[in-house]
Amino acid sequence: MSRGAAHRNRPWARAMAAGTLAAAALTVAPSADGTPGRTETAVESTSPVTGVIETEVSVRIPLPASVGSHPASCDRLSYLRYRSADGPSKSADADRILVAQPGILEGAGAFDSVARNTVKAAAGKGEHIEFWALDRRSNCLEDNAGIATGNATKAVDYYYGGKQVDGRKFDGFLTSDRTGWLAEVGLEQTVRDQYDLLSAELPDQKLRKDKVLCGGHSLGGVLTGVFATWDFDGNPATKADAGFNQCAGYFALDTTISTSLDDLNGSSSGPGGSLLPGLIPDTSIGYTAVQAGLRTGVLPRFLALPAVLNPETMNLLALSGLAARNAPGAESALLDSVPSNANIETTGRMLFSKNSEVFLKGSPTIRDFRLTNAAVLGAFMDDHSAPLAFIQTSVGFFDSAGSTGGAGSADGGRARIVDKNFPASNNDPAQPALFGTELKAIPDEPGGPLYTWRNFDRVGAADDPVYRSANGAPFTTAAKEVTDIGELARSLSEQPLDFTEDYFPTRLVTDIQLIDDPQLAGKLVHKEGLTANPKVTFVAGDGILADHIPQDENPVVLPGYQHLDVLTAAPVQNDGNRERIATLLSAFATR
Repeated sequence: MSRGAAHRNRPWARAMAAGTLAAAALTVAPSADGTPGRTETAVESTSPVTGVIETEVSVRIPLPASVGSHPASCDRLSYLRYRSADGPSKSADADRILVAQPGILEGAGAFDSVARNTVKAAAGKGEHIEFWALDRRSNCLEDNAGIATGNATKAVDYYYGGKQVDGRKFDGFLTSDRTGWLAEVGLEQTVRDQYDLLSAELPDQKLRKDKVLCGGHSLGGVLTGVFATWDFDGNPATKADAGFNQCAGYFALDTTISTSLDDLNGSSSGPGGSLLPGLIPDTSIGYTAVQAGLRTGVLPRFLALPAVLNPETMNLLALSGLAARNAPGAESALLDSVPSNANIETTGRMLFSKNSEVFLKGSPTIRDFRLTNAAVLGAFMDDHSAPLAFIQTSVGFFDSAGSTGGAGSADGGRARIVDKNFPASNNDPAQPALFGTELKAIPDEPGGPLYTWRNFDRVGAADDPVYRSANGAPFTTAAKEVTDIGELARSLSEQPLDFTEDYFPTRLVTDIQLIDDPQLAGKLVHKEGLTANPKVTFVAGDGILADHIPQDENPVVLPGYQHLDVLTAAPVQNDGNRERIATLLSAFATR
C-alpha cells in the first residue's frame, strides 16, 4: 500500500465537507479490474496558510509489461494539487499551472509550503494559479499507514511492535531483492510518466504550451531539463510532442534547468557521484554493464546506505515530524520507543556525536539526552546539526528551559551547547561543501537539563541567550533562519504523499550520469528545448550551490536559505517581508 493509499483509507481523508472542494472527487471510467481511472480526494490540512485548496490526484497510467512484476498500486501516478479557493475548479481554466519534479530522495509532500505560499501570493494579486507537486512511481512502495494514524505511539507500534492499523500489518522495510522492477524505472520512464500525466490531465497540447510551467527542486531541475529535450513520439521531425512544447516556461529551485549533474555537484556537493561515498554505483563500467547489474541485483535497485539514508531512517524523519507536530514542547519519548538496532544506532551516532572520539566510542548517544520533540527534529534536519547539506533546513536553534543568558555553560540557568566537530570540524575552514556552510552545535549535558528548541522567528529575540562557538562567533542569527519548525513537522507527517522518497531508483541517477550513451542520447534530440522558454532560477545562498552559484542563469540568490529552505520557508520572514520565492515565482507565472 502506498502512503497515499494509507491516507485515503482514513475516515478523515474520505470525508469531503460540502463547499470544501468545489471540484469534488472526480472519478473517470474504471479500468478492467474495476479500479477508478482517476480519483481526486480532498486533503485536510492544519496549515496556517488559508485560502488554498489541496487535493490528492491519482491517475491510472500502467507501467509497460516489459517492467515485469510489480505491485498494482504502482500502475498509478499521483500528485498533490494546490489551487486558490477563489479560483476555477478546473485546472484548464487556471491562469497558470506549475508542475514540479522532486529532488533526489524526495516526494511530493516536500513542496507543501512553497506550493501554498506561491498560490496564495498569486491570489493576492487577483491571479489564480495551480501548483502540482509530482510523486514519482517508486513512492508506491511506501507504507504510511502508521504515520497516517496521526499518533506517534500508534505509528511506532505499527512499524516496530506488530500492531495493526485498519486491519493492516506492516510488512517490513523493503530490501533491494524485493524491488527488481525498479531496475527498469530510469530516466526514460520518469520523463514519460510526466508527459503521460500531463497529457491525461490536460489533453490539449496547445493549452499545455500556453499554461504549464515545468520545474523542480535539486535533481528535479535536471529532470526538467531532460524532459524539455526529450522526443516522445520517436520522430524528431514532429515537435508538438517535444518536452519543451509541453511547457510555457521553467522554474528551478536550488538547481538549474540542465541535462547534467555538473552544476549540482560543484566541488563536492549535490546529488551526483560525490554525494556520499558508496551511495551511487560506479558508472565507469558503462551503460550496458550497469543495467545488467541492476537487473541481476548485483547493484542495488534503490539508493541506500546503512546509516543516515535508507528507508527505515527516512521513515524515522516522518516519525519525528509527527511527534514534533503533535507535542513540540514535550520531552521526547520517540527515541526510547524505537528499537536499538544497528541501523538506528549508527544513524544516531552519525547525527549526534560531538566529535570522532564519541562516534567511535558510541557514548553518549542521542538517547542519553533529554530533548523535546521539536529539538529531536531540529537535531535531525537543522543546518547547525544535520551533517549533510542536502537535508538541511534553517529552523532555529537548540535552547533550554529557563535560559537566562550568561556564559556558554550551565551557568545562569542555561544548558551547555558546544561545537559539533563530527563528521566535519568547525575548526576546518576547508571542510567539504557536502556538510554545509554553517557552524555545527550539539547539546553537551547527557542526562541533565531538558533541551528545547528555539523556533526560527525567536532567534535574536530579547530572551535569546545567543549561544556561541568556541571561536566566539554566534552559531546563528535571525538573518540565517527562514523555516518554521512546526511547518516542517507538518509537511513531514501530514501529507498523503510523503516528504521523502524512501525507495529512490538507482537507475534514475545512473542514467543521468550516463546520459551521453547512445541508448539515451538518441531521445534527447531537442537541445533547443533548454533555451526555448523563459525561466527563473532560485539559489539558496547557503545551499548546495553556494560555492558555485551559476551566474550565467541570472539567479535570484536567497541569503540564509539552505537546500530544503527553498521548499519549506515560512510565508513571512524574520525581516518582516513576504517570502521571496512565493512572491517572485507567482509573478513569473502570471507575467
